[in-house]
Amino acid sequence: MKQRSGWRYLWAAQDIRRKLLVTLGLLVLYRVAAHIPVPGVDRAALASILQGGGTAGTLFGLLDLLSGGTVSNFSVLAMGVYPYITAQIILQLLVPIVPALQKRMEDDPREGQRWMERWTYILSIPMAALQAIGQINIFSSLGQVQIIPNFGFSGANLLPSATIIVVMTAGTMFAIWLGELISEYGIRNQGLSLIIFAGIVARIPYNFGSLLQDQQRGWWLLLIMLVVTVLTIIAIVYVQQGRRNIPVMYPGRRIGNRMSMPVKGTLPLMVNMAGMIPLIFAQSILTFPSILASFFVNSQVEWVKNAALWAQGAFGGQGNFYWIMYFLMVVAFTFFYTDVLFAQQNYGENLKRSGARVPGVSPGGPTQRYLTRVLRRITLPGALFLGIVAVLPWLIGLILPLGNNGGLLLVSSAGLLIVVGVVRDTFFTIEAELKLHGYDEKLLVR
Repeated sequence: MKQRSGWRYLWAAQDIRRKLLVTLGLLVLYRVAAHIPVPGVDRAALASILQGGGTAGTLFGLLDLLSGGTVSNFSVLAMGVYPYITAQIILQLLVPIVPALQKRMEDDPREGQRWMERWTYILSIPMAALQAIGQINIFSSLGQVQIIPNFGFSGANLLPSATIIVVMTAGTMFAIWLGELISEYGIRNQGLSLIIFAGIVARIPYNFGSLLQDQQRGWWLLLIMLVVTVLTIIAIVYVQQGRRNIPVMYPGRRIGNRMSMPVKGTLPLMVNMAGMIPLIFAQSILTFPSILASFFVNSQVEWVKNAALWAQGAFGGQGNFYWIMYFLMVVAFTFFYTDVLFAQQNYGENLKRSGARVPGVSPGGPTQRYLTRVLRRITLPGALFLGIVAVLPWLIGLILPLGNNGGLLLVSSAGLLIVVGVVRDTFFTIEAELKLHGYDEKLLVR
């Protein structure tokens, strides 16, 4: 008798093989659609913004990461699934603020979840339309060149411009639909994550290949980047797997006329519960002053012009002030978003309903407050880690003269958080599918 892993049956299991093929096919369809450009886009203007760096280049790189590499083509999927994620975050933050929403989620969590999903889809539509208008106007303003000539909502430009917004909004909803198809018919609950994952992975060879354009230092920079990437992946896996197990006593069960002894279990609290969200929050807020300042750099009032120029320099992603503020805001948002998520889960009341309790702590509200204190303590290393990942391009730029290649590190380091998280979740999902079909991880065969 010897032990063999259930993963050897990954392709032999017909149902699992079908799910993998469906997932792969839908991802290929998404990548094909990602190369269909928006009608009337000026590719030369896009290239000039991407190569120009500065505020426009920083914002361009962030949105390109979140959309899975489609912004660089300004395709019909240029916004990816980001409007859906934004709508989801907005509703999650509104739940603890609006008492009616919080009561709805607490009274019937399953019905509340369905309500949340339905309104996330509805809110995604106006969010996608607004983001489409914002992307076109912001890139045209910051890049000082129209990426879509004659874009506007007046006169003869009204109908073509409205058509472009409808096309881009439809592209976003198409991407969301593909993600839902993957979650339903492919790998469960991983659709939207895999959509973003596919775009990031598709751009990694291009990012590393760009380093080789430096004929004198290209290979050394590539080698250093590979080492940094491997070390970052190891650190991400280590932190993401970090848990603090809280002892919990579950009540015994009645078996006939006898009552079994209480069962001792654990409640795992994650070191990093917020994931990638704090980086998105911090980047968006820090970029906004620079975007706003771009409208006043040509002001005739001297002090307004000077203030706008200072804001563009300070928040444009180039100076030390920007990176220090980025680090502090990522740490702060990690604590904020973790508190919001944990409050929604309400472990104190859930444990009380099931009859379980933390030894030495009163059930209900005191348990929730105790767990919150513990979670905040273990969130500190997770928040500091996210902050270091966020400013990794700046830290390496202080050591290595990367020049224009420093922006590639921003995509690689932040993108690796998504890549590693998706790979880990997909691994656990497939492993659960194998066990569900009888292919146990430690299946004994002769």
